[in-house]
Amino acid sequence: MAIVPVRKLSRDAHRQRIHHRLRRRVQGTMDRPRMSVYRSLSNISVQVIDDATGRTLCSAGSHDKETAKSVKGGGNVAAAKIVGKIAAERALAAGITQVVFDRGGYRYHGRVKALADAAREAGLKF
Repeated sequence: MAIVPVRKLSRDAHRQRIHHRLRRRVQGTMDRPRMSVYRSLSNISVQVIDDATGRTLCSAGSHDKETAKSVKGGGNVAAAKIVGKIAAERALAAGITQVVFDRGGYRYHGRVKALADAAREAGLKF
């Protein structure tokens, strides 16, 4: 009997598999668009997306010129809080008050949680 090696997925492939599983349930509409988070080692960004039309309604990230002035490195919790606050302000300015949170396959912990909490404090409902 031959032993077959188990092929392990890379971290990103595993995250994408989880994200596809989540996206079956999470849909953004014009009334309640999807707030999608992307996190890398050096940056964090968020988009508010209407899935019915496939349009990004507003976005924010630690790499934006406006945000980069107040952020010291984009891959930390402090940067995530600032990005969450700015994203909520831009969404409210666009007339969006409620969103569906899409964590993008990442754990709801650390930077993702800080971004979500900051967006809630700034006035978004989810």
